[in-house]
Amino acid sequence: MKRSLLLSVAVLAGTLSGCTGYPRMLSFPFDPGGRSLNSPAAEMTPQVTDRYIAFVSDRQGRQDIYLYDAAGRRMVDLPGLNSLNAIASDPALTEDGRYIVFAGSRQGRADIYLYNRPTRQLRNLTENLKAEVRNPTISADGSTIAFEAGFNGKWNIMVTDTSGRPLNLPAGFP
Repeated sequence: MKRSLLLSVAVLAGTLSGCTGYPRMLSFPFDPGGRSLNSPAAEMTPQVTDRYIAFVSDRQGRQDIYLYDAAGRRMVDLPGLNSLNAIASDPALTEDGRYIVFAGSRQGRADIYLYNRPTRQLRNLTENLKAEVRNPTISADGSTIAFEAGFNGKWNIMVTDTSGRPLNLPAGFP
């Protein structure tokens, strides 16, 4: 039985959450049924905040996004987020876990999606963008989303708000 990658992430979470000095080990239960953080499934691209760990896993036979509440030591339900016809990757989340941004691929086209946990709304932020997109991230407060966009073979960084509107950046911003 293969061990989960997230056991290592748990150690990283303890390191990043304000520990000074040595890293501490956080122990999360192993559940062969996939109802906990550690499972026999593959967990990819974890993102860690003080309280939450977001990751992609193949627990249901497809790549879905999961959210683990480290303080409550339980998986968080994400109704309306995962769909059968999309492949999810690269999740990022706000510090309070309200927003999750991720790349989703449907029928060979990748887009950047934003999920609002309290309202259970999923929004495609790049539906009208004629570019390849990847690697989204979101600010801790949820006000700014950045991702890579490829136009004519050249990759650029796009910065938007939560509605997908491009933000005006100061002159000279790289």
